[in-house]
Amino acid sequence: MAVRIRMKKLGRRHRPFFRICATDSRAPRDGRVLEELGTYDPMLADTDARVTMNNERVDYWLSVGAQPSENVQTFIKKYGTDGTHIEQQQAARELLAQPKTVPDPGEPTFVMKPAEEPAAEKKAPEAAAAETPAAEASDAPAKEAAPEPAEAVASDDSAKAEGAAEESATETPAEKSGDGEAKKED
Repeated sequence: MAVRIRMKKLGRRHRPFFRICATDSRAPRDGRVLEELGTYDPMLADTDARVTMNNERVDYWLSVGAQPSENVQTFIKKYGTDGTHIEQQQAARELLAQPKTVPDPGEPTFVMKPAEEPAAEKKAPEAAAAETPAAEASDAPAKEAAPEPAEAVASDDSAKAEGAAEESATETPAEKSGDGEAKKED
C-alpha cells in the first residue's frame, strides 16, 4: 500500500479548513484516513499561525516511506522538525492565544438632545409655583375655608349618584335594555 501525506478538505462554502492526514493513495480526497497529523486553516490572518502539525508522527510516516503532497511538503519545510519558520510560528501561536483587546471607543461624536417639552407645559409648573407663595401669604382661616367647598362638591356628587340610583330602580327591565327609550321617544 502506498501512503500519502495530504490534506483532507473540511469546512463549508467560503470557509475552508483542512486536516493534514496520512492516507492510502487510492482513497478519495475526503475519504478514510490512516492517521490525522495536523491542521491547516487558510482563513487565519497571520500566515505563520495557519499550520499545526504533530512533527513526531510526520517524521514517523516519512521514515516508513510516505510521500507528501506538494503543499504538505512546503508545510514540512517551513514548520516541520527542522523547519525554517518555527520561531515565527511559535510567536504567531502565542499572539493568537492571547485574549482579544477591544479599544476604547472614546467620546461619541454626536449625542441626541432630550426632546423639549411644549411651552404650555413649561409655564404650568411655573404658574403653580407662583400661586403657592401667594396661598402661604394669606391668613390661616383662608386655608381652612378651602376644604369646605371641596366637601360641598363631594356632597353634591353623592346626591347626584343617589338620584341616578333612584331613577334606575324605577325603570322596567325593557327600559334598561334600551327598548324603552325608543318607545318613550315615539
